[in-house]
Amino acid sequence: MQVVLKESQAQEPFSFAFINAEGQSVVKSENYKAKKSALSGIESVKKNCLNDGRYEMKESKNGKLYFNVKASNGQVVGTSMMFATEADRNSAIAELKSDAAGAAVKEQSA
Repeated sequence: MQVVLKESQAQEPFSFAFINAEGQSVVKSENYKAKKSALSGIESVKKNCLNDGRYEMKESKNGKLYFNVKASNGQVVGTSMMFATEADRNSAIAELKSDAAGAAVKEQSA
């Protein structure tokens, strides 16, 4: 797993995504104004994804499943991709727990 830190031309140009070995985004962030804030968000996901109590299981309007990773203050620091089944969602959570902590950060500019 690796973390891609993206910089765009947007008003809040920094965001990140945790990408698995298959090249799929497991968790992505909101947009941040400052690179330092995005880096703090990455560290927060790495820390909080290890705690089962930091996961919020959700279902979209179209019935797809996803999850949020929350910081200790309750703020969402990462949102997963959509999954068709609970097993797929649970597998992504297990992958995040096992691989996120050691994920290297790769910077990418738009």
